[in-house]
Amino acid sequence: MSTATTPAPRPDDDAATADPQWRRVCRLDDLEPMWGEAALINGTQIALVRLYEDTVHAVSQWDPFARANVMSRGIVGSKAGRPTIASPIHKQSYDLQTGQCLSEEGLTLHSYPVRIVEGTVEIHV
Repeated sequence: MSTATTPAPRPDDDAATADPQWRRVCRLDDLEPMWGEAALINGTQIALVRLYEDTVHAVSQWDPFARANVMSRGIVGSKAGRPTIASPIHKQSYDLQTGQCLSEEGLTLHSYPVRIVEGTVEIHV
């Protein structure tokens, strides 16, 4: 499942309100490109990362190796053309689209679908 920004229905469309699992998080303009921010949604900490091309990825804030909620402070980059985030503590690198760890077998971050609706970032939780 890709966490990259997907096309979204307009808020006045029935489809926009048909799925109550989409949560508004912030304005796209509130996120700096190539930088992470943390959000608390229904008691779950989520790391948001905006890339230069205005796509947004959402993964769990919980670093499974360091056992701490720190991923929004990770190092944003890429590997083999795929966007990544590296843990700020031990530097394990994760694919932002899949959550798979690229440097330690068996580690994953939960990834969440993201969409932008009229400049507002929404996450499916």
